[in-house]
Amino acid sequence: MPDRLSALDASFLYMDQPTTPMHVGSVSIFRKPRSGFDYDGLVELISSRIGLVPRYRQKIREVPGRMARPVWIDDTDFDVTYHVRRSALPPPGTDRALCDLVARLMSRPLDHTRPLWEMYLVDGLSGGRVALVTKTHQAMVDGVASIDIGQVVLDDTATGRPTPEDEWVARREPSPWRLIYDAMSENVSRPGNAVEAARDAVRDAADTVTKVAGVAGGLFSAVRTAVRPAPVSPLNVPISTQRRFSMTRTDLEDYRAVRRAHGGTINDVVLAVISGALRNWLLSRGATVSPTTTMRAMVPLSVRGDAETTGSIAGAGLLGNQIASFLVDLPVGEPNAVLRMHHVAHAMREHRESGQSVGANALVRVGGFAPPTLHALGARAANGVARRLFNLVVSNVPGPQHALYAAGARMLEMYPVVPLAKGQSLAVGLTSYDGGVFYGFNADRDSMADVDELGELVTESLAELRATVPR
Repeated sequence: MPDRLSALDASFLYMDQPTTPMHVGSVSIFRKPRSGFDYDGLVELISSRIGLVPRYRQKIREVPGRMARPVWIDDTDFDVTYHVRRSALPPPGTDRALCDLVARLMSRPLDHTRPLWEMYLVDGLSGGRVALVTKTHQAMVDGVASIDIGQVVLDDTATGRPTPEDEWVARREPSPWRLIYDAMSENVSRPGNAVEAARDAVRDAADTVTKVAGVAGGLFSAVRTAVRPAPVSPLNVPISTQRRFSMTRTDLEDYRAVRRAHGGTINDVVLAVISGALRNWLLSRGATVSPTTTMRAMVPLSVRGDAETTGSIAGAGLLGNQIASFLVDLPVGEPNAVLRMHHVAHAMREHRESGQSVGANALVRVGGFAPPTLHALGARAANGVARRLFNLVVSNVPGPQHALYAAGARMLEMYPVVPLAKGQSLAVGLTSYDGGVFYGFNADRDSMADVDELGELVTESLAELRATVPR
């Protein structure tokens, strides 16, 4: 029998629209070693390790008449050089030019007739740096047990690691009649599949609503959010097919210092910083901001023990992550930075203590949300529901606090690119790595011309909190 897409992954395939392409991305910046880091070396590296992610040599084939969900089949004409591409920035190779390139790349949909991923080696950055930009469709990644193609190229040392011999031979592509026969055979042998899937969806939705609605004051209650929708926000507008992208780097030690002084977790500090940045962004637009003004964020977290614990994304430790998902009303109306921090910490503490964390598999049936990769935790927001439930996604994933390498090149920075949902013009992703906290702002081009200013306001908001820490 063929390897058929799950109902969830098929749904993301069908949700792919010109204004909301369903791919997640990343931007990693490397220092080029003396030995060089060129396109041919990257192709060789990918070719040697792609066997670790077999899905990346498969494409999707529809069943005639849509008698069943699509299937994964080997791409008999797989060409790694189609997926691994190269680009270069004109002198002087600024970060702003890199962001413009990333925005254009992320605006383009992936080719559904081929394996649904792309990687770009971007040369010409100032300071002898190069960048890797990746795009992966959410249908490619089946939960936290899967890893992204960008991760298999990373090593904990500059010398790399041995790779097992890859003896892959593509299986012959099934004929349309074979696909029909297999679909009919499945329906005959397991006629309750469709009914059971629908029953599971209803049961999971009911269980989730019962769980969260039974907790007094639960912010994640489906009943309460239906009654009290997300606040009106300039972030929630019809979006275009084009994107803007911006990057901001901050120091992890600043967040740790604030946490030591005021309590809470590193993620609480992150949310307080974003709250302050959004407040000043609203004021810069001349929006009315009162003491009670809030913005609601969907905050998906990858949790491994305490808030400071991080694990290497390059290793198998990735597979052990637990997922917690929260709706948080960010206190953007509060003018005092420390009080914003306390408001956020209190809201997150209530979530943790009341058991309002909702499993990702249940959430996907209720709100169209589940984790395809660690940084796509906030990406699976259902287009029709997201605008009513929350204003933006803030996806914070801890990374390793030691250097990683690709083909001997040391990775300096890593920025996530979280896709936009329908009616949402901004998604914020951030990753802590090797002493830094790296923000990626993916935004709609038409409605967020000032996304660069938002990145600067994050830096200012962090500095405001840092100034409250006694020396």
